[in-house]
Formats: sequence, structure tokens, C-alpha cells
Amino acid sequence: MIAAWLLGLPVIIVPAAVLARLAARRPQRGAVMLAVAGGLLMAGATVLLVLTLSGGAANAASVSAAATSVASSGRSNTGALIGAAIAVAGSTIGAGIAVAYTGAAALAAMSERPELFGRAMVVVGLAEGIAIYGLIIGIILVGKA
Repeated sequence: MIAAWLLGLPVIIVPAAVLARLAARRPQRGAVMLAVAGGLLMAGATVLLVLTLSGGAANAASVSAAATSVASSGRSNTGALIGAAIAVAGSTIGAGIAVAYTGAAALAAMSERPELFGRAMVVVGLAEGIAIYGLIIGIILVGKA
């Protein structure tokens, strides 16, 4: 696995260095260079992923051992783990969006009336609570898996 990272890193680092040098020469082409950098980064990450996933004998042995343990237990906890991941990811994204809007509104209100600090922070705290609820649901689902 370490060999895959060592082989994949130059694929990511070299194009980034070339793009940094080109950006220093022509700063007006920022959007095009950003698109090219994104494409090259995606290609490098794909190469790195393919090299990492083709791990060889050690990877195959661990996969077959995991399959044997799932087959012998008679049940799979994949659904609970995917549900936990969806709960945590969805609540975190929702909380981020909520904090963005409520935080911006709270700052705007506090700039006009500073005495609204306490109320504004309560509203932002309620928005952050969404992520905590998702985390609790995720912990419960992982515990049942």
C-alpha cells in the first residue's frame, strides 16, 4: 500500500508544480488553470486509487477472511453502517447550511444592534444541534450493527 502512495504522489505533485509556475506567468487565465488542475488532480487521484485497491495477496486474504466471518455469522451489518453514514453526513451538511445562513443573519443583526448577541448565538447553537442529532443516530445505528 505504501508503494502505491509513493508511485501516485508524483502524478499529483508534478502537475500541481507545473500549474503553479504557469499561474505565476499568466494570472489572467485563472479559471482555465483551475479547471485543468481539477482534471489533473482527478486523474492523479484515480491512479492512486487504482494502485491502492490492487493491493495483491494481503488485500485478497483480508477480504476473504471478512467474507468468511460474515457468511458464518449469517447476517450482514452493511445496512446499519450505511444508514449511520447517511445520518451523520446528511445532518452535518444540513447543519453547515443552517449555520451559514443563521450565522450571517446573526452577524448582520449584531452589527446594527449589539445587544442581540445572546439571542443570535442561541439560534446559531440550535442550528449546530442538527449535527449532534445525526451523530447520536449514527452512534445508535453502529451500536446495533
